[in-house]
Parts: sequence; C-alpha cells; structure tokens
Amino acid sequence: MAEENFTVVTKFTLWGLTDCVELKGVLFVLFLVIYAITLVGNLGMIFLIQITPKLHTPMYFFLSCLSLVDACCSSVITPKLLISFLVMKETISVSACMMQHLFFEVLITTEGFLLSVMAYDRYEAIVNPLLYAAAMSKRKCIVLVIGSCTGGIINSSTHTVNLTRLSFCGPSVVNHFYCDIPPLLKLSCSDTSMNEFLLLIFSGVIAMGTFFIVIISYILIATAILKIRSTSGRQKAFSTCASHLTAVTVFYGTLSFNYIQPSSQYSVDQEKVVSVFYTLVIPMLNPLIYSLRNKEVKDAVKRATEKRYCSC
Repeated sequence: MAEENFTVVTKFTLWGLTDCVELKGVLFVLFLVIYAITLVGNLGMIFLIQITPKLHTPMYFFLSCLSLVDACCSSVITPKLLISFLVMKETISVSACMMQHLFFEVLITTEGFLLSVMAYDRYEAIVNPLLYAAAMSKRKCIVLVIGSCTGGIINSSTHTVNLTRLSFCGPSVVNHFYCDIPPLLKLSCSDTSMNEFLLLIFSGVIAMGTFFIVIISYILIATAILKIRSTSGRQKAFSTCASHLTAVTVFYGTLSFNYIQPSSQYSVDQEKVVSVFYTLVIPMLNPLIYSLRNKEVKDAVKRATEKRYCSC
C-alpha cells in the first residue's frame, strides 16, 4: 500500500477573540487592566493574610491558596492573549500549546477542589464550632490543599498525555484564544474518541463531585443556621458564608452556562466569551468578593493602610 502524504503540524495559530483591528486595541487595554487588577488583588490578598495574625485561620489559609491559584491561572492565559492583540497571527508551538493546557487544566481543576474544601471548612465552623479547631487542624488543612492539587495534576496529566498521542496534520488554526481540548480535537487527524470519553468522564465526575460537596455542605449549614435563636447569631453565620457562596455561584454558574447546553445551540464565539469569564474575569473578581463582603478582611486592610500611613 502506498503511504499517504501528510504534513506534520509543528506550530498552531491561535485565532484569538476577534480579527477586527479596531477592536483589538480596546480589548488589549481592557484585558491589560483586568490582568493588573487580578495580580494586585490576589497577591495583595496573600500578603494581607500573611501579615495579619487574626487571619491565620483555616478559612484564610484556603483563601490564600485560592488567590495563588487565581493569579497563576490568569498568568497562564493572559500574556499570550495580550500578544495576540498586537500581532496579526499569534503562533504557538505544539509543545508549548500542550504545556499551556497542562498548567491551565491543573489550576482550574484545583480551584474547583479548593472551593469544595472551603465549603467543608465553613460546614465544620458553623455546624461543629466547639470541635472546629480539632477538626480543621493545620496538618489536615495542608493535606486537603495537597489533595486538591493532586486531583488537578491527575486530571490534567491524563488529558495532556492523551493529547500528545494525537497526530496533527493540518489545518493548524486553533479557533480559540488558548489551547483548549475541544478545538484541538477538531484539528487532529487521529481517532479522538478516547480523548472525548476521558473528557466526559473526568470532567463530569470532578465537576459533579465537587459541586455535590458544596451543595450538601450548604444544606447542612443552612439547617444549622436556622436553629440559631438570636438574629445577630444568624447574621454572623450567614456573613461567614456569603463571600464563598458568591464565589461558588460565579464559578459554577459560568462553567455550567458554557458546557451544559444543547449541542444545537453550541457556538464557538459564545464559548470564547464565556471562557473569558472563567479564565480572566473570575480570578479578578474573587479577591474583590472576599474583600468587599468580608468584615475581617476590610478591617485588616484598614489597619494595614493606617499603619502604612503612620509610618510614612
């Protein structure tokens, strides 16, 4: 049999968000501002938690880990996106594309696990307040964070390894602004059924599993709060959960809007717009949510600002 001639793709061209030259300048400035706010907000949150002894609790330990994940997650995607607004065609090697996917998938999966861990932490704090210190010891908190990262690494490595086994023979234009699995599978000239199966199984189990933990935790939390007789006690309990519940709603609401929809209504442009939210906007919003809706964080910011003002 004669061998079939084909060209092995060594570089991909990222299509980006738009090919409108007039719009690229506006989007460059917008996303540059978002990226700057993301880095300042998340790294500032980590620094604030470290210098404030009152915030050295399991809740804020998990929050500092979430801020680190958000800062890294945005840094994996945003620089390449900003460059795409300045050049006509932004290219990325196949190996760099796989590495971008690997790191982003690790971080976004770890964030999902961390949000479920934070829900469990709030459950222990409200339902079992007397045993909270023992239930959420420093060692256990570290183990939960390591477990979240391990789950992200396993999920991401599984998908990335199977992506590297595919052959890409052209075309080489990725219809997205970063290396996501669905657009890459469309470019492969190999059988992608195993990749699609693993994507369905892993993503479904992880998403539903972490979301189930969050839902069960908050059902038990709501039940415990309703048993509190004093109004001030209820308000205090609700306030400790409000920030996390807002972050969970934004995170899972965006992901579900992007993936849980009929195939007949699927749109690549819509997927890009929604992807902007969970890759760029949510990492920016999380520190704002926790700072604006959390009295302890606002007090810590006020004290740090006053201390800095007095020292100057």
